[in-house]
Amino acid sequence: MTALEFLYKTAFGRVLLKPLASRAVSRLSGALLDTRMSKVLIRSFVRKNDIRLEDYVLDDINSFNDFFCRRIKDGLRITDMNPEVLASPCDGLLTVYRISPDTVVPVKQSAYTMADLLEDKDLAREFNGGLCMVFRLCVDHYHRYSYVESGTKSANRHIKGVYHTVRPVALEEYPVFVRNSREYCVIDTKDRGRLVQMEVGAMLVGRIVNDEPGVCGVTRGKEKGHFEYGGSTIIVLTQAGRVNVREDIYEASLEGIEIPVKMGEAVGRKI
Repeated sequence: MTALEFLYKTAFGRVLLKPLASRAVSRLSGALLDTRMSKVLIRSFVRKNDIRLEDYVLDDINSFNDFFCRRIKDGLRITDMNPEVLASPCDGLLTVYRISPDTVVPVKQSAYTMADLLEDKDLAREFNGGLCMVFRLCVDHYHRYSYVESGTKSANRHIKGVYHTVRPVALEEYPVFVRNSREYCVIDTKDRGRLVQMEVGAMLVGRIVNDEPGVCGVTRGKEKGHFEYGGSTIIVLTQAGRVNVREDIYEASLEGIEIPVKMGEAVGRKI
């Protein structure tokens, strides 16, 4: 039995799990990954995840977290600024769901309604008939993300949660996604109605780092923030009759298949 199986599948393990999954432990883990000592972890991480170091700016890496949220070199992530398209806000594996009043969207073997996700029933109703786009980031993905569209953003809303691991064995016992910390804003756009862009953190992420917490104007492709170490997810909600996703993405999603996308590439078109 592995350590994770012990924690999630035994009575005593679940007693230990609560303090292990606490915010204090997550903060401590994040603090350790901010130290110079943590640089010793980088080489094995690069080798294990086959990361192309030549793609990144590595001049000022003083900790593992510095490396994890490293910047990519200019020209390697170009945002499609065609006003007719919707561009991906991040690198990740994309699945798309049609939203209805009774939609329950599975993410990492968890399940939730839009009202559960947003903790706002009135806001959730605004997206009935629209799309829920789930971008799942793995540890080898680029962990900086951009605004999905131009417009005026609301102040960020942070929803506290318990940081659980996103490894599959953990998901067998808990609805992990809805217990995670998450942060979102609403973006009012010129011709796409309202959008929600949400970031979700998992155990040991410690921080979702958004650069602009308050109300302000934003531009598609401008960096919005970054994740620190851990599995992470970005969710975009669109209103009904505003956007169609690419046919290959939609058909793959119907089959439960995730499509790899890069930050800035067109994933949908304006209706």
